Amino acid sequence: MSTPTLTLVLFVGLLLVLVSGLVLAGLAYVTLRHPRLEKPLNIAGVFAGVLVAAVVGLVAVAALTT
Repeated sequence: MSTPTLTLVLFVGLLLVLVSGLVLAGLAYVTLRHPRLEKPLNIAGVFAGVLVAAVVGLVAVAALTT
């Protein structure tokens, strides 16, 4: 894999992590402000699992193409 392509893959991964972190923080804030809404915390856990799977997939693609 050429250096610009690898840089692009890593940049997209970084953006994915940053945006996902903001979404998780927003869900945690909603749960904190409205304690009766416990389900958003469960949704945040599922979202974090999907984020981990996406990052692992991205790393796997980057490793296989080098």
